Amino acid sequence: MSQAVTRSVTTSSHGLLASLDPLLREWLPRQRWFAGKGRPVTGFSLVAATELLPADSKLGLYHLLVRAHQPLAPVQGHVPHPGDCYQLLIGVREALPPRLAPALIGHVHEGPLAGRTVYEALYDPRPAEVILEALRTQARVGGLRFERRDEIRPDLVPRLVTAEQSNSSVVYGDTFILKLLRRVLPGVNPDLELPLALAREGCPRVPPPTAWMTAEATEAGAEEPYVLGVLQPFVQGASDGWELALRELAKGEDFSAEARALGRATAEVHTALARALPTVTLAHLQLQSLVDGMTERLEAAAQAVPALQPYAPALHSAFEALADLAAEGHTWTAQRIHGDLHLGQCLRSPAGEWSLIDFEGEPAKPLAERRMAQPVERDVAGMLRSFDYAAHSAGGPPAPEWAEACRAAYCTGYAEVSGHDPRTDPVLLRAYETDKAIYEVLYEARHRPDWLPVPLSAVRRLAGSAPV
Repeated sequence: MSQAVTRSVTTSSHGLLASLDPLLREWLPRQRWFAGKGRPVTGFSLVAATELLPADSKLGLYHLLVRAHQPLAPVQGHVPHPGDCYQLLIGVREALPPRLAPALIGHVHEGPLAGRTVYEALYDPRPAEVILEALRTQARVGGLRFERRDEIRPDLVPRLVTAEQSNSSVVYGDTFILKLLRRVLPGVNPDLELPLALAREGCPRVPPPTAWMTAEATEAGAEEPYVLGVLQPFVQGASDGWELALRELAKGEDFSAEARALGRATAEVHTALARALPTVTLAHLQLQSLVDGMTERLEAAAQAVPALQPYAPALHSAFEALADLAAEGHTWTAQRIHGDLHLGQCLRSPAGEWSLIDFEGEPAKPLAERRMAQPVERDVAGMLRSFDYAAHSAGGPPAPEWAEACRAAYCTGYAEVSGHDPRTDPVLLRAYETDKAIYEVLYEARHRPDWLPVPLSAVRRLAGSAPV
């Protein structure tokens, strides 16, 4: 790879972090992908630092893995949470040109970068080119490892995707898109694991990974590497499923044909995952554990959101009905699934083909939980809730008939491919949809109170009766 990609930082690493500390405390919590909003950052610890372009040149580039420490972090198993680890790409210049003004982190006053300006490097084409070149040449730089399955053309022009998202993405010449994970964990990440498995199965509904980057684990207790990013083919001209649904609804257009096609695409992905990876049978004990988790989430949400409390007994019955079936000896098949499926995780190509993307799962959950086998109804329930959200979000009055037509068409399409209509397992599907709506109530109450009526309308429907 390029001679500019140099070395792992050693002796000056902690001096480097100390000099960046006051700037990162201000900048990091403002980022869309920062998970610890609402709690101040009290300090940082360095997990790894690698110099990708020499800092003493006109343009420097550091790759950092930094753990952010915050008070009142969640407690897991009575062990204090160590703080989230974030992947940072820090550019270093004497001064920023006007085009990079939105990327500014700040001006360094002490330490090895004193007198220099540091910024979010992904806004700058040259650092983004360095990452692609490292992937193309399968570089090894310090603890960083760059791997690829397929050839990558050199000299593709990069551009940062500026839409709000929970990670960062760079498009290279309308040929590839690189998704850089921001909050990273050691271990097998489903965002790489599942697309690789689907590529081996020849599933056309998920863009196959072209290349990926990892970092060696350096902290005590961490044995597996960190997955840092995945490069995949860019679906040029594709429409985001959420935006497409809202446009069609705003025009008064029927969306059920697209929903049916999306159901077929989802089933293709599920059947390919079932071939590629092990499936398991969920019996009474496993189902009871699942129901217990749903019940706990309901009770916590009802305590936090008073508007949910009148419906709690009826919602609880949805979970009890599932537990009763399990107690009677019913079993269910579980497999690897998408884990966070909604319209925004789907792309429609100009030719009308649907793709599923972003297999990371719910980022707030531990990797082990995200990699668990689960019934496919969980993904289906997520998509059914997404149609309901779209029906309330197009700017006009709610359109429940539109949502219901989409929901039915989606399940029909799913059955055409899989041979299994999710509606034939109404107890399991209702439990998952109820669990998802409860999550939405809690999320909206905390972050977007104006949106709270959307999941509450679903809660009323799922409760199946007036408030107690």
